[in-house]
Amino acid sequence: MKSRNVRTILILILSLSLILTACSVGTNALNPPSEGTPGNEEEVFAPGEPSEPEEPKFVEEVIPEVTFPENTLFITGRKVNVREDIAKDAKVLGNLSKGDQVIFLEEKQDENGEETWVKVSYIDEKGNEVSGWINGNYASKNWLDLIGEKYRDLDYSPQKKIVAYENNPRVKVRGVYVTIWSAAGSRLDSLIEMTKRTNINTFVIDVKDDRGYMLFPTKAAEKYSPEANEHATVKDIQALMKKLKENNIYTIARIVSFKDLTYTSHNPDKAIIYKDTGKPYANKDGLIWASPHDRNLWEYNIAVAKEAAEVGFNEIQFDYVRFPASDGGKLDKHLDYRNETGESKPAAIQNYLKYAREQLSPMKVYISADVYGLVGSVEDDMSLGQYWEAISNIVDYICPMMYPSHYANNTYGIPVPDANPYGTIYHSAKDSVRRNKNMPTPAIIRPWIQDFTAPWVKGYIKYGDQQILEQIKALEENGIDEYMLWNPNNKYSEGAVAK
Repeated sequence: MKSRNVRTILILILSLSLILTACSVGTNALNPPSEGTPGNEEEVFAPGEPSEPEEPKFVEEVIPEVTFPENTLFITGRKVNVREDIAKDAKVLGNLSKGDQVIFLEEKQDENGEETWVKVSYIDEKGNEVSGWINGNYASKNWLDLIGEKYRDLDYSPQKKIVAYENNPRVKVRGVYVTIWSAAGSRLDSLIEMTKRTNINTFVIDVKDDRGYMLFPTKAAEKYSPEANEHATVKDIQALMKKLKENNIYTIARIVSFKDLTYTSHNPDKAIIYKDTGKPYANKDGLIWASPHDRNLWEYNIAVAKEAAEVGFNEIQFDYVRFPASDGGKLDKHLDYRNETGESKPAAIQNYLKYAREQLSPMKVYISADVYGLVGSVEDDMSLGQYWEAISNIVDYICPMMYPSHYANNTYGIPVPDANPYGTIYHSAKDSVRRNKNMPTPAIIRPWIQDFTAPWVKGYIKYGDQQILEQIKALEENGIDEYMLWNPNNKYSEGAVAK
């Protein structure tokens, strides 16, 4: 009886031990839950269900430098004959101009051992391949030998230029000029409607105009030239920009740089003056010029540009980015340019644009500069400070003002350039493209063309759709696919740019 009771007690103890052990399974810290069990749940996607793709991050790409084949030669002579043989009286096969590129084939001395001749090949204007001999003195392996001696101290080093900004893609511009008055009045709506009927997609709007007046009140003008704000025509710049963006219009802020009557009135010590009288220098229009050497004015212009960028302009265009016309430099000895730095005219202009680029590029806007139309065709800076390569190397867009009415009679052999818009633009564009193609980091060429009649020119013609089409054709035949129409009254020849 006693042994039976002991057996019963042992069975009960063993059963109780088994129960307690079973209850502890899965909760012991030494035995954590296995994957997939409650308490360690993971998000499980249904078979074949795609995960949310991540949008690729935008990367700003740098425009690659232009490179040339190792055997490229640059023609340094103004006009060079290509001859059939090594002799000055050999048959002429063709002609080359300064800046043309050719391929080096071989080199020989003349029979007297006095001159080196080079055999080259190239494609002529008709698309034919030409091979012949040229005098070796008129060709170089280094494109910088094309630069005039007095301009070689300027900056031609390759620049970092961006393919496109994330929220500001580049546009093939077909633009029109818009004054501060048109931008603020009913004319704006009619111009916007015009874009819907035509290929016009860009407005170049005065933000700081020829008199120094503001488009909208700026803090910059308040600081440097308070009267400029008094003439501002747009009180709500945000509303204006919203309207333009809603209509898919690319916006360029035109900033007149150094012709500024308002600034010089407020800062008379900054004006260019005559050395003998101390009176301010003015062009025929009576507007006074400030000195391009004036760093105070640099700060003002760039501060205005920054405010334009902040409100949404896609691009900053500097106009009158030059010294005043001085009769080819003949007036220089009579004028005080307030040059405290000792820099040359072209150095002052290039340094100004370099500083503008440094300050504005972080704001993701493009930089452009207007130059005389003839700058691409001449070998100097026209005493304006505008040397083609020095400007093209710095800005994103170089904008030669190719108005046929502004070329002297017999330029390019054309008796009255105004009466021959196709021929004038063709030759001007051809020269500009030739200058540009030899550079590692050139600007894109985007010319201003004429959409106005110039009755002050003897032998002028009336401009309308046909004359605009001829100018556009001349540009396209030289590989230029952007342009801007200039009419001071903002009335444009729609038929020439109709869709």
